[in-house]
Amino acid sequence: MKILALVLARGGSKRLPGKNLKLLGGKPLIVWTIESAMGIPKICDILVSTDDAEIAKISKEVGAMVPWLRPKNLSRDETGSAEAAIHALDWYEAEINKVDGVLLLQPTSPFRKKSTIQVGIQLFRKDGSAIVGVSSSKEHPMWSLKLESGFLVPFIAGAGTEVRSQDLPDSFFINGSFYLITPKELRSTKSFLGDKLRPLIIEDPIEGIDIDTPWDFKNAQAALEINKIIEI
Repeated sequence: MKILALVLARGGSKRLPGKNLKLLGGKPLIVWTIESAMGIPKICDILVSTDDAEIAKISKEVGAMVPWLRPKNLSRDETGSAEAAIHALDWYEAEINKVDGVLLLQPTSPFRKKSTIQVGIQLFRKDGSAIVGVSSSKEHPMWSLKLESGFLVPFIAGAGTEVRSQDLPDSFFINGSFYLITPKELRSTKSFLGDKLRPLIIEDPIEGIDIDTPWDFKNAQAALEINKIIEI
């Protein structure tokens, strides 16, 4: 089985300028993700798709493949991950080799472990269903409320705070750390969330950290300080 790992890393970021190159624990944020995918046997290549020359330079220095700078029409704020990923996949399969799976590793999730990636690949090998990294919801959706005519009512009909915690079903949210799908399904759905979606449950809250804002970055710095040794 051949898995192509993709790291999509634009140079622009409105909420956290220059986030992919911000130093976390002494190394650029994107390097954490590239290193997490290195040495995993089923991963045939780690391809970084970026429109930024400095990101490209640093990615190459640590061993990632950066065959081109991403076209401007695929580097806009409104460009979706799937669109940029399909562009990279089409190039790779035309120029290098066909692959069995496309693994999206976002650089905003620096603390994912090699062992977690390997577990996700093993799940994928069972039947080729799309796999997505999830964490347990901090706030359960059945306890969520909404405004209706100025009053708070349960967001989900028949639910609400009267539902006991022990009666709540397991609830998850996509943490952004891991997406794995077949090339065929990625192209047909234009999404990393396939028709049948299996969870890669990530229980460690630090591993599930997703950095999109200055506050997120400070939390990641604090997490790194508290946990001096992170196995990746």
